[in-house]
Amino acid sequence: MAAESVTPWRENLAKLGTTLPPVTAPVAAYVPALRSGSLVYTSGQLPFVDGKLVAEGKVGAEVTVEAAAEAARLCALNALAAVHDLVGLDEVVRIVKVVGFVASAPGFGDQPVVINGASQFLGAVFGDAGAHARSAVGVSELPRNTPVEVELIAEVR
Repeated sequence: MAAESVTPWRENLAKLGTTLPPVTAPVAAYVPALRSGSLVYTSGQLPFVDGKLVAEGKVGAEVTVEAAAEAARLCALNALAAVHDLVGLDEVVRIVKVVGFVASAPGFGDQPVVINGASQFLGAVFGDAGAHARSAVGVSELPRNTPVEVELIAEVR
């Protein structure tokens, strides 16, 4: 018998007009998610949709803040898919931590605004259980010239 979901994540995803995608295959030697005790750690997720990046380049140059925030939302969605594939989102008690990396043009300083795309999405999916600690880090380069990469830690039952 399945345990009752802590949050109505399925309904919330439907309200947002989205569903969980298939887990993106790793592009190197790692696994998409790993459980240790009551925590699930995801690897950094890129903004892939149907196997293709939705944006490329640096935020503040080739990529707008708005496009990068949408890319961060997609990264968070892909991270949730990795968690779901490993343990099922019904097991999520809360999102504990989000780390977002933003490929930043020189002088760009709105990394927190970009990563809000992921944070606000997680809040919309999990409600209060989606509130989390966070880091938003500007970097000079990310894999595959993506503008954003997001990883998360989820507490699970």
